[in-house]
Amino acid sequence: MIVFNSDICTDFQAASSREWLETNGIGGFGSGTISGANTRRYHGIFTPAVEPPLGRVTMLSKLEETLFIDGLPYELSANQYPSKIYPQGFQFLRTFRLDPFPIWKFEIAGIQLEKKIFMAHGQNTVICRWKVTRARRSDTRALSLEVRPLLSFIDYHHLRHEDAAFITDYIESSGVVEMKPVAEMPPIFFHHASARIEKTGYWYHDFEYAIERERGFDFREDLFQPFSMTFDNVSRAYIIVSIAGSTAEADTLEKAEIKRRKGVVKMARAEDDFTRELAVAADQFVVSRAEGQTIIAGYPWFSDWGRDTMIALSGLTLATNRPEIARGILQEFSNHISEGMLPNRFPDAGSEAEYNTVDATLWYFEAVRAYAAHTGDLAFIRDNLYLKLADILAWHLRGTRYNIHVDTDGLLCAGEPGVQLTWMDAKIGDLVITPRTGKPVEVQALWFNALCIMAEFAEGFGDDEDRSRYIALAALAKISFNALFWNDDEQCLFDVVENGNRDGSVRPNQIFAISLPHSMLDSERAKLIVDKVEAELLTPVGLRSLSPKDPKYVPVYIGSPFERDSAYHQGTVWAWLIGPFVDAYRRVYPESEKSAEEMLSGFKKHLSEAGIGQISEIFDADPPHNPRGCPAQAWSVAEVLRVIRGRR
Repeated sequence: MIVFNSDICTDFQAASSREWLETNGIGGFGSGTISGANTRRYHGIFTPAVEPPLGRVTMLSKLEETLFIDGLPYELSANQYPSKIYPQGFQFLRTFRLDPFPIWKFEIAGIQLEKKIFMAHGQNTVICRWKVTRARRSDTRALSLEVRPLLSFIDYHHLRHEDAAFITDYIESSGVVEMKPVAEMPPIFFHHASARIEKTGYWYHDFEYAIERERGFDFREDLFQPFSMTFDNVSRAYIIVSIAGSTAEADTLEKAEIKRRKGVVKMARAEDDFTRELAVAADQFVVSRAEGQTIIAGYPWFSDWGRDTMIALSGLTLATNRPEIARGILQEFSNHISEGMLPNRFPDAGSEAEYNTVDATLWYFEAVRAYAAHTGDLAFIRDNLYLKLADILAWHLRGTRYNIHVDTDGLLCAGEPGVQLTWMDAKIGDLVITPRTGKPVEVQALWFNALCIMAEFAEGFGDDEDRSRYIALAALAKISFNALFWNDDEQCLFDVVENGNRDGSVRPNQIFAISLPHSMLDSERAKLIVDKVEAELLTPVGLRSLSPKDPKYVPVYIGSPFERDSAYHQGTVWAWLIGPFVDAYRRVYPESEKSAEEMLSGFKKHLSEAGIGQISEIFDADPPHNPRGCPAQAWSVAEVLRVIRGRR
């Protein structure tokens, strides 16, 4: 449970900078702020995935709520309009807690009103409930609650503006209101316990979203308010919002979801608050895809990405003792292998996967290895994955998309003009900020690791010929790597080698040459690299993507899309990189008194400062390392959780 008291709740800026997140396991989500004011285009109580796990549409942006005490209205909502915050219901807010889902407690004239929002797992359904308590039993004042939905009904990447084509009619029946504002989108159903429904039919104009403004995007939106719902029995007030109707009771849905989340924590065998919170956070990224499962890379705007999924798999599933989910993910992604490559991502629109990545496929080998190490389930790998993994290596040896091929020195080349293939993939129009064409250092580490993994599998499966081949390829790669990549001036590794040119930028990518299970480096060089990374890149919330000594270093990730994309990998701290750093540090300093807990301490505070109970994607390069980017990022949570549990 994470709790905020009135000093945060009644401070509009502090309350609006802390975001809650609810997910449903099929790609849908709801999100907003403690204050109740939306600050992003992605904020909304109900954003279902109409084509799970994607096709996400923000349908219900928010609810405006008014509590009447003996007929006197008290507005509980909050909105940012041009030069004005109205209403200011956060002034009545006494606490907000995540327990296990978002719960607000308001206090007005001796009346306490509790509101909670949660999503039903496996359904495009969100439930909003209210409960009232009085300071004195003798209090007989009349209470009622008026709730007014505000609809957007638009692709979640976009903003709604008043539109004459927006269908404002609705159908009311006993306990249900149905609307279909946009013809090509599914309808929305409001199951409710209100005493009466009254038609309103207003457009609310010029909501302002502070984070969109800061990010250089369109930041004003109009929302449609179709009707009001009045609850005379406030302790029985609930609304169940869905796209397919709902027959379950609010009580039943709440009890089921509490039980499910307790089960997640119990399964993870979490022994402290930090690990329990991370286990619940991890669960929010795991979603269904077709007959299998996948991982949403981040909320609120990412879809499922191959690279992110494979990096996050161990922490989100194995470290939480749910290997059956890992197995489902590995099986599902094996169905999308094409020309020896794993998809980079599944786009929001359309079903065709994109394959512009060199490292996602190599991370797949590491994810398979981690699954095998955790479960011992070699039969699954032998029967379902081994031949596909062998075919992937064959494609890399003869060459596949984007000039990805093994060079005569045994190292892996990749890249074409205008294409970004590594995790440092920022691109503005046709401009690739960090192209890294040639032989990126972490790609060589992953290639060597994959060859060694396959040699081990081949030995276990009695495939002696291929085992010998993989061992020989790995040996050649190791010799070439040590000859080409050692930067004697900086006492670390070059970042990219291409046609005799060597990029001496001090970046975190070199840490993978030590952190992965199979390393090409001797202990002396490994220790020098860890010392270099610790001295120039380590922060309390991850590793910088570029040394502050570099002239291209950007200390703060803020500004227009061009400015932010230009800074994305030029110093900006990435939380997920703390995982490989801890692995590398443990390898070279096995007797060190510096614990993983000490290196992860910055994340404990962070769980309460941006995405509540979550870990952000990135942070500013310079102190105080303000959180930026996605407030909930899968591999950030996964890597912290993985190293806490001591897994590799």
